[in-house]
Amino acid sequence: MQSSTKYQKVASHEAKKGEFKKTVLLYSGGLDTSVMLKWIQDQYESAVIAVTIDIGQNEDFDFVKQKALKLGAQKAYVVDAKEDFANNYIAPAIKANADYQGGYHLFCPLGRAIISKVSVDIAEKENAEVVAHGCTGKGNDQVRFEGYITTLNPKLKTIAPVREWSMGRDEELAYAKKHNIPVPQTSKKIYSYDANLWGDSAEGGEIEVTSKIPPLKNILIQCKTPKDAPDKPETLELEFEKGLPIKLNGKKMSLFEMVKELGKIGAKHAVGITHLIEDRIVGLKVRGVYEEPAAEILIQAHKNLEKLVSTREENEFKTMVDQKWAYLCYGAKWFHPLMDHLNSYIESVNKKVTGKVTVELYKGKVYTVALTSPYSLFNEAMSTFMKNDLFNQNASAGFIELWNLPQKTAYNVNKHV
Repeated sequence: MQSSTKYQKVASHEAKKGEFKKTVLLYSGGLDTSVMLKWIQDQYESAVIAVTIDIGQNEDFDFVKQKALKLGAQKAYVVDAKEDFANNYIAPAIKANADYQGGYHLFCPLGRAIISKVSVDIAEKENAEVVAHGCTGKGNDQVRFEGYITTLNPKLKTIAPVREWSMGRDEELAYAKKHNIPVPQTSKKIYSYDANLWGDSAEGGEIEVTSKIPPLKNILIQCKTPKDAPDKPETLELEFEKGLPIKLNGKKMSLFEMVKELGKIGAKHAVGITHLIEDRIVGLKVRGVYEEPAAEILIQAHKNLEKLVSTREENEFKTMVDQKWAYLCYGAKWFHPLMDHLNSYIESVNKKVTGKVTVELYKGKVYTVALTSPYSLFNEAMSTFMKNDLFNQNASAGFIELWNLPQKTAYNVNKHV
């Protein structure tokens, strides 16, 4: 369906025709960015450098690169950023128990931050004046890409062809056919997907209608449904050091290897599936289905270990810090000074988040069933119901009298008000 309103550029960072000669295009090889590669050359008379960034999505990157070159890209980069993504974006997310609005572990916002950083680096290297992305005008990613790109280099400008052109999916397919652009999509496509090492999401179809139950068997691309998951639980032992997992069942792994392996194991047990009613940055309320099996396992294990080694006051304050961290990550504020301040506190707390966590995976659930840590604040000798002399029960009555004093006083003063 064509838009009835002509798009007008009002922001200072939006590039106009004639102002630039070279564009870096964030290129996935799908319908939108394939059409875009040709469209930018025609509409803006600009050379295009295609940039595809591997952060763990399952793609044939050589095919994507060759396709970009055939469509007229001056150059086509494929950047392997998987380890960087794990070590510098997923790692702080684990320490912050990343969770937005109840179960979303932020795979997409984390990916947008690193993609923006890499695209700016390449634009500077290639002396490109503009970075183009394939986001719509209704989503979060336009805010992230344009905000991050112009933060990292205020001299760069952006274009968002999907916001500009008057093309729906059918018009895009017609454009692709007219210009001999090979695309796998058809007008019958129901769900829209995004994916990286940390997880994936699906939107569209029944997911958009909150009165309907999303048919998970038709939607999920990584996980089994809970019904189809194994009937026997699986137990894993995770060893953490200063907030990050370093061993799985006694085997040392890099964080990238750990996330990849736990993704496979968790998916088999239907772990990390979330039906989320989500408040987007732009004000829309939407629903999505997320699959983040490795994230669910690691964050549940980390959160419980952190709870074991921290005091109640630390845990309560950390919960508030984590919530703010999650919103900054989601809300396109990855490079905001407050994020640095929050990370400083999070790093301080995580110095003692060291130990072993045993988790049990069963039918979509992660259960933390055992924990040990040299910094554990759990004192078995004091906590036991068995007789011992380490806890002075004689002091309890006096403590209760003083603890209850404000409540007792206020209740009796105010009960006749």
